[in-house]
Amino acid sequence: MNKKNVYLLYGVALLQGMVFYAPIATLYRQERGVGIFEITLIESISMVVSLALELPWGFLAERIGYRRTLLICNFFYFISKIVFWQAAGFGMFLLERLILAVVISGLSGCDSAFLYLSAGKADSLRVFGIYSAMGSAGTLIAATVFSLFLHGNSSLSALFTVFSYGFSLLLTIFSTEVENHVENSHNFKKQALEMLAVLKKQKRFFLFLLAAVLFAECSHTITGFLNQLQYLRGGIRPETMGLLYIPAIVAELFAARSHRLVGRMGEGKACTLLFLTGGAACLAMFFSANPVLSVGCVVLLRAAAALFVPIQMEVENRTVSDGNRAAVLSAYSVAMDVVSVGTNLLFGKAAQADVAVSMLLGAGFCFAALLSYGIWRRAENR
Repeated sequence: MNKKNVYLLYGVALLQGMVFYAPIATLYRQERGVGIFEITLIESISMVVSLALELPWGFLAERIGYRRTLLICNFFYFISKIVFWQAAGFGMFLLERLILAVVISGLSGCDSAFLYLSAGKADSLRVFGIYSAMGSAGTLIAATVFSLFLHGNSSLSALFTVFSYGFSLLLTIFSTEVENHVENSHNFKKQALEMLAVLKKQKRFFLFLLAAVLFAECSHTITGFLNQLQYLRGGIRPETMGLLYIPAIVAELFAARSHRLVGRMGEGKACTLLFLTGGAACLAMFFSANPVLSVGCVVLLRAAAALFVPIQMEVENRTVSDGNRAAVLSAYSVAMDVVSVGTNLLFGKAAQADVAVSMLLGAGFCFAALLSYGIWRRAENR
């Protein structure tokens, strides 16, 4: 294990989790002239750009190395937060998401591959769990600071986020390169054909990817954006949302125990439980706007999604037996992004009609994820 890289990536995850405006991210955008459907439209446009960049970024990562790719991406991550801090209106927020699309498509597959190769196969699930939990810990710290010291000051919250992402860039500089095993494979066309051949052999795996993206988008959209509208629906005031954000972030720390859940229940039963938990939480919020129930369901959905992330990362890396690891993982992300474009727009339209309808849609996505995962699991066990 390359402990230096692993610990540095833990630090990066912690700092990049410190999004101080996160408790009021939707309200922040609305205050600056962007409606809920425009927010999801921007997300979808960002996904389309990510789609276009995923594969080129994956191959570039193999050419220039994972560390350099992380450095470039974290630099633009830093720039995106500066733009967000100064943004007002649809155009500026779209620009921020377009820069972020470059970052996300570059990090997709690369950060996972870098950490996997630094940690080693034997420790990968545990390391992925801690890595995910460190991001949640950063968000917890940010939410606490937002509530106790920033007192809902959205502009100052955005500025503090700029600082945390600047420090994460500095940590990345101190990492060292890992062996990516493709030094002699520099022909883009040849690599593309080889990668497509690998994916063709794993067509059934797209069922797993479908389950993962439906569950992830449900959690991301509801606990990151629509939860604030659900809280308003239940009579919760915006200034208290920072404190209510904290239990949801604490729940994400369970990601570090994902390997224990799998160890006790087995991967199949653990994933089934997580999908069912997410669907039940969404259904409860559809039927009731009770503030206590809403906060509890957001916590449950967030915890379930957090526990699933390390499992997803480990399963994806486990399926890559050939070279071009980052490129293949990027191809997986492309498939997931295609679905994400549609889910974002559907959530936006549903929330524009009624936030309760978006909760019912989220439940449908969770149960569809369970079905897709079950079909993939049975096919794999034959």
